Amino acid sequence: MQANRLVLNPELSFNAVKVMSATTHIERARLSERVTEWIASNPANSLCEIVISQSSDSAFHCIAFTLFYRTPAAA
Repeated sequence: MQANRLVLNPELSFNAVKVMSATTHIERARLSERVTEWIASNPANSLCEIVISQSSDSAFHCIAFTLFYRTPAAA
């Protein structure tokens, strides 16, 4: 498995994780759009880190975006 890591806010600790993955070609082609849409629709969350990983076997290639974020404190 290969992974790339982007730390966006090293001072902020995360309290939630969102994983989005895809295995088919069509799903993989749209995955980054899904991630962008999710981020845009959750503006109250503060992204801490994003890990993009890729794994493969003889039949499938899987790409996953793992988003580590902090949700706002409950009022």
